[in-house]
Amino acid sequence: MIIVPEKEIANLMTRDAAFTAVEEVFASMAARSAYNFPVVREAIGHADALYGFKSGFDRAALNLGLKSGGYWPGNAAKGLTNHQSTIFLFDADTGQCRAVVGGNLLTALRTAAASAVSVAHLAREDSRVLGIVGAGHQAAYQLRAVAEQRPFERIVAWNRTADKVEPLRAVADEMGLAFESVTLDELGAVSDVIVTITSSFDPILSAAQVKPGTHVACMGTDTKGKQEVESALIGQATVFTDEVAQSISIGECQHAIGDQTIRAEDITELGAVINAKHVGRSSDDEITLFDGTGVGLQDLAVAAAVVDLAVEQGVATEVEI
Repeated sequence: MIIVPEKEIANLMTRDAAFTAVEEVFASMAARSAYNFPVVREAIGHADALYGFKSGFDRAALNLGLKSGGYWPGNAAKGLTNHQSTIFLFDADTGQCRAVVGGNLLTALRTAAASAVSVAHLAREDSRVLGIVGAGHQAAYQLRAVAEQRPFERIVAWNRTADKVEPLRAVADEMGLAFESVTLDELGAVSDVIVTITSSFDPILSAAQVKPGTHVACMGTDTKGKQEVESALIGQATVFTDEVAQSISIGECQHAIGDQTIRAEDITELGAVINAKHVGRSSDDEITLFDGTGVGLQDLAVAAAVVDLAVEQGVATEVEI
């Protein structure tokens, strides 16, 4: 069995590699050669933690396994990341455990890669202003990954606590992009692409705030009750997702389904666009929205890529089980 510890991930996994892995798994899902198993996510009644499993099997890549972990809100005070996870890969031919991989950074990279894939396939080619809603741990990863997909010139950001967007300014400066902290109204009025990356249970972004032609990627924490944008915005948009089942149950579309703003049939898998089975954006005035729910197959894809790189570079540890 191969072990790739968390400390090695940053030196192994690149944004380009994460993008490729996620794009390929979305295509495989849409082609029905890969599928996710039901998600388990529970409050454990200790440390206010949410714990669960995401798992699946990709017959094309032979990636079989699961990610185990969750959210421990008190970890920051202990000098630890609130989101903790580990990815387990199994040999599809024998069922033996093939690898154990640290999943914290990989989760951040694959989440950012998913929104980047949506921007690459759905945003207008002339997009110049990127809006970021939320300034938590994941926001900088989103900014870096998404900003590489279009010739952006300016970043605008909003957070409930305005001073918390300042770390994003440093990232924008590093990338040579202008940066401004703005109101939500201002953000929606100027943004060509908007990424929401919050843990909100109440809508933050309204339909009236989003201009025609915008691509919106809803990437915040997915769980029962979450909501980053109002249902009316979803009703105005052409909606895409990684997996419809998760989108309507724990994703951004759950409320729009519940109030009958849209039907499940109105949601298209992003993989269908990647596979050229759906046109994607059909006009410059169309609002497109990607509901990124974070499927287990994404975790397996990036973990498998990391294992290959670790073996190639001689930093993997092999143990007998």
